[in-house]
Amino acid sequence: MGESREVEQERGVLKWGGLCGIFGSIVFVIVFAIVFVFVGSDANEPMGFPEIQVARTLEDGLYLAVFVLWIPLCVALYRALREERLASAMFGSVLGIAGNVVLAAGALPHIATLAVSDLVHAPGTTIETQAGLELMWTAVYSVFEALLIVGLILITIGVTCLGAAMIRSPKFGKGIGWTSVVLGAVGVVTAVAQLWKPSMLAAIALFGLIIFHAVAGWKTYRLSKL
Repeated sequence: MGESREVEQERGVLKWGGLCGIFGSIVFVIVFAIVFVFVGSDANEPMGFPEIQVARTLEDGLYLAVFVLWIPLCVALYRALREERLASAMFGSVLGIAGNVVLAAGALPHIATLAVSDLVHAPGTTIETQAGLELMWTAVYSVFEALLIVGLILITIGVTCLGAAMIRSPKFGKGIGWTSVVLGAVGVVTAVAQLWKPSMLAAIALFGLIIFHAVAGWKTYRLSKL
C-alpha cells in the first residue's frame, strides 16, 4: 500500500511538472506574439509607453508566469533523472530553478518604469527634465537587462546538465539528450555574449528554452503514464 502510494505521488510530480513545462512554453509563444503585434520594437522608449502600457502589462505578466511554470518541470526532471545521473540531474535542476527565479525577478520592468513615464508625460515637464528622466529610464532598464543575462546563463547551463543526464537515461534517450545539450550550449554562448554587448541574440537562447521545456515537458508527462 505504501509503495503504491509512493509510485502514485511520483507519477503526480512527473505529470504536473511536465504539464507546467508545456504550458510555460505555450505562454512564452503568446508573449512573443504580443510583443510582435502590439508592443513593437520601441518598447523601451518612455515617450511611447502610454500607448502600449496595457499590452506591456499583459506581456510582462505572462512572461512572469512562464518562469513560475517552468520551475516545477525542473523538479520533475530531477525526480526522473536522479537514478541514472544524480550529479547532472541535481546540478541541472538547481541551476534551472535558480535561473528561473532570477528571470522571474526581472519579469516586470513596467512597474519600475511606470512612475518615470508618468513624470515624462506630466503637464509642465520641461525638455531638460524629460532628458534626465529618459536617462533614468535607461538606467532602470539596464538593471533588468542584467537580471536577464544572469538568468539566461544559469538556466542554459542547467539545460546542458539536464541534457547530459538524459543521454544516459533510457527514459529519455540520446535524441532528446543531445538536442538538449546542443540547445543549452548554444544558449550559454549567446547568453555569455550579452556580457560584452546586450543584443537581440538573447532571443536565440529564449527560443531554445521554449523548445527544451516543451519537449522535456511532453516527455516527462508521458513518463507519468507508464
